Amino acid sequence: MSFTLDSLRTPFASASLSETDPLNKDAGIVSPSTNDPDWWRSAVVYQIYIRSFADGDGDGTGDIAGVRSRLGYLRDLGVDAIWFTPWYASPLADGGYDVADYRAIHPSFGELAEAEALIREALELGIRTIIDVVPNHVSDQHPWFQAALAAGPGSPERERFWFRDGRGPDGDGIPTHWVSDFQGETWTRTTNPDGTPGQWYLHLFTPEQPDLNWNHPDVRREFEDVLRFWFDRGVAGVRIDSAALLVKDENLPEVPKNPQPGQHPTVDRDELHDIYRGWRTVADSYPGARSLVGEIWLPDIERFAKYLRPDELHMAFNFDFMARPWDAANLRASIDATLAAHAPVGAPSTWVLSNHDVTRPVTRYGREDSSFAFAAKRFGTPTDLELGTKRARAAALLTAALPGSLYIYQGDELGLPEAEDIPAGLIQDPMHFRSQGVDPGRDGCRVPLPWRGTAAGFGFGPEGAAQPWLPQPESWARLTVEEQESDQGSMLWLYREALRIRRRIPAMTEGDFAWVDAGDGVLSFSRGTGFLCVINLSSAPIELPEHDSILLSSTQLVSGRLPPDSCVWLRTQH
Repeated sequence: MSFTLDSLRTPFASASLSETDPLNKDAGIVSPSTNDPDWWRSAVVYQIYIRSFADGDGDGTGDIAGVRSRLGYLRDLGVDAIWFTPWYASPLADGGYDVADYRAIHPSFGELAEAEALIREALELGIRTIIDVVPNHVSDQHPWFQAALAAGPGSPERERFWFRDGRGPDGDGIPTHWVSDFQGETWTRTTNPDGTPGQWYLHLFTPEQPDLNWNHPDVRREFEDVLRFWFDRGVAGVRIDSAALLVKDENLPEVPKNPQPGQHPTVDRDELHDIYRGWRTVADSYPGARSLVGEIWLPDIERFAKYLRPDELHMAFNFDFMARPWDAANLRASIDATLAAHAPVGAPSTWVLSNHDVTRPVTRYGREDSSFAFAAKRFGTPTDLELGTKRARAAALLTAALPGSLYIYQGDELGLPEAEDIPAGLIQDPMHFRSQGVDPGRDGCRVPLPWRGTAAGFGFGPEGAAQPWLPQPESWARLTVEEQESDQGSMLWLYREALRIRRRIPAMTEGDFAWVDAGDGVLSFSRGTGFLCVINLSSAPIELPEHDSILLSSTQLVSGRLPPDSCVWLRTQH
């Protein structure tokens, strides 16, 4: 969907803030001070899936050189930090989340010296770097696991993992019937040197990702050392993958039918909190606030909040909001629950519309069921991309106006839809294969970004480069960065304006949040004094409340009224 310059001229023109405007921050600000201890509380963080951001050397795979060449784009977008999904040495059995060496960069992505240069160069532009750490498991090619296989049953090397004899007289029965989030069983049997069947090892994800035993002191020491390694190189934060899964009940019981809080054998074990207190101690020993953000999927709000106590993690991802359908009551309930969960521990909320695992908003919001659940993903789901784009624009303004930090997944600022026509022979995601092809997998949201031009590749790499590692839809020619930069009706323009205004209005990052009654199907809230966000999720246009001017609108107003599936930011007197 596109909007003409004429249709958007009024909202965008009114978004300009003068130097003397009381809503305006210092117009020359680039980003919060690099020594600001609270930078993470309201930061805009841009997620980079490195294989698909930009290709610097022309081999078809995104890399550090590509990111370095596009730092100006990220600066102009207005982000405060960039978060990299794993860039470590890895066989890439699961997109890099199978790590073989946490202190080395995958050769396809570059070298350690390049990563160090990127961290420095980004910081010079006011952009911090956050890295992904995967503590639940390692690659089956990791030296520890290879040593464990070689050492055999009962060895100290195997104690770092979960090796167990099988059930039954021949050991043929799996130790537990735990189910993987990646579908299928969670145990794989080894083969002894003489060719006979050996012990089984645990992997909550793929067999190429053996789980670590966090009861072992070597494991705890190793990851605290990994944190120091990267903090020493200037990273400002760590995103913790599968943060609630690390500790297992060493008795390996089956999952109870209705486990009570803390009773699940693999999820949200109480022992986790001591681990993260240790991590926080490491982070706090460095200047400038090195933040820890956990990937935590928990339905229990009180249990969720425990991870955010002052001596544990700084933040945790808010997946509840991302998974909700496009519905006023649902979204308000999620916002209320999220703010309520964070308030007692004084932690900021995080707001995110998608990531490298989730169907993109433009596609998701264009479906009859606009919620998200991994188990519901299927091929051939009907999608209205025009409707989805309109809603994604509104959602972008909604999330940017909420209190806390904002996470943006690469390509969402371009309005990219899910790529749903990847040839079967090119699909790489293990979720697809472990579901016997029922789940389309996550490759559709991982397709390389389109930067410029009208031909396949779309400037992902330099001229003459190999084709991207996943094919881009031909329709993306109208969604390139180059195409959108000159179009004031584009998604990119909307994101840049939204982040610019967010940065310059203190109320949007520091002001109190309060709901304002706006009728059925409409959400309206104020931030501090002088700012109001209104989002229309009803089926009819609505009158705008009293206001001084329009700061930004996700779509063209109709006779001064806000259409359905639209959001507007207003300057008000109160």
